[in-house]
Amino acid sequence: MSDTRQLVDKLWNFCHLLRDDGVSTIDYTEQLTYLLFLKMAHERATRPLNPETIVPDDCSWQRLLDTDGDELEETYRSMLQTLARQPGMLGVIFRKAQNKIQDPAKLKRLIADLIDNENWSATGVDIKGDAYEGLLAKGAEDQKSGAGQYFTPRSLISAMVECVQPTVEDTVTDPACGTGGFLLAAYEYASQNSEDFTPDQKEHLREGFVHGVELVDGTARLAAMNMLLHGMGRADGPSPIEVKDALTADPGQRWSVVLANPPFGIKSSVKMVGADGSTSRDNLEIVRDDFWVTTSNKQINFVQHIKTILEMNGRAAVVLPDNVLFEGGAGETLRTRLLKEFDVHTLLRLPTGIFYAGGVKANVLFFDKRPAASDPWTESLWVYDLRTNQHFTQKQNPLRRSHLDEFVECCKPGRPRSERTESERFKSFTYDELIARDKANLDLIWLKDDATEDAADLPAPDVLAVEIMEELEAALGEFAAIVEGLADTTA
Repeated sequence: MSDTRQLVDKLWNFCHLLRDDGVSTIDYTEQLTYLLFLKMAHERATRPLNPETIVPDDCSWQRLLDTDGDELEETYRSMLQTLARQPGMLGVIFRKAQNKIQDPAKLKRLIADLIDNENWSATGVDIKGDAYEGLLAKGAEDQKSGAGQYFTPRSLISAMVECVQPTVEDTVTDPACGTGGFLLAAYEYASQNSEDFTPDQKEHLREGFVHGVELVDGTARLAAMNMLLHGMGRADGPSPIEVKDALTADPGQRWSVVLANPPFGIKSSVKMVGADGSTSRDNLEIVRDDFWVTTSNKQINFVQHIKTILEMNGRAAVVLPDNVLFEGGAGETLRTRLLKEFDVHTLLRLPTGIFYAGGVKANVLFFDKRPAASDPWTESLWVYDLRTNQHFTQKQNPLRRSHLDEFVECCKPGRPRSERTESERFKSFTYDELIARDKANLDLIWLKDDATEDAADLPAPDVLAVEIMEELEAALGEFAAIVEGLADTTA
């Protein structure tokens, strides 16, 4: 297979066949992950030079080729159970794995006709990796699967990475990595001119450059496979993706770059057990000695976690919802401490309509870690407004990388921030101006919304309808959070 698009289309067409049997896109991608891994392990074990055994003998690809019908289904199920008990990368990819393809004939067709006919080890990393990433992107569009919540637009990721500029000397982590988009983009950026790297640098890029944490087993396996297909980690080695709740504790380890789009919402990912034995995930406060403030707000807790795990002089770029910029209480404490103790230098106000989850108003906050000092580290916060008078939708007008070119150019990555200049959409606010605002509010707006002045400036009806729907979804989400909070206080 010489073309990435052909490979994606071939995989996607078979996915549609399975959807008729109730197999969702995300389930299909999981099954493909298991089978691709087993096929590549088979290719490693049977190659003429330096054959390598990765999976137990009773989990060989040949066993799947040699069986049919109910026996195939039983063999596959047994293999998944065995592999789930293995350590390292194997254990992450096959953790709690289940066969979701109930028709043995279609399972056989997927094994024998689609996967076995391709030599995946011989296929270039770019082709097979990009094909898998393409399938993940298509899966994110499947609204019913909910996969979109783990998928950050790749155009946004690309711009964030270009502003942070990770190098081969860095270590990069994402404490809420989803399918690994940030880690992949950082790896690709740092891999530029890799032919000039030393052997140690190449080894670091493959084995120690990226690290991710993901709470959901199914999503973690997709991330681990995404890393492996793009040349990170080893099939028989430790996984760069950990399956756990990143907020539970300080991991002890530090990284020089953090890139993240933490999950939105107020519910905790940790269960709280009550005196009566009941369990709840609602409004659970995270208590950690390294945190500045105790709160149940998940986004504020992720920012606190990120400030902890950054190395000194490390760089972070984090997607955050609007409420983190303006709410009082814990939010005000976070912003005040962050502005003083870190160099909070850039804020990108994102437009609506760019995330698969509707009703999201978000921003990207860039900040660097600095040593303790008596004077505030933040001198000026540069804000780029990509939201006012901008209208995007998932299908008719999706956010493209070109829409972010001006922002990246304004930031002047790799050059002193003193060289930045203000423009219509790019404005600087001093530390004194920020701290003097009510509750250190960082929800900074200065552009006039044309639609409020002239009806002729309103977007097209279909775009307007999508924006209205997203506004309603956002309002309902905020109202639901208030109701849950009230329920807890009166319980």
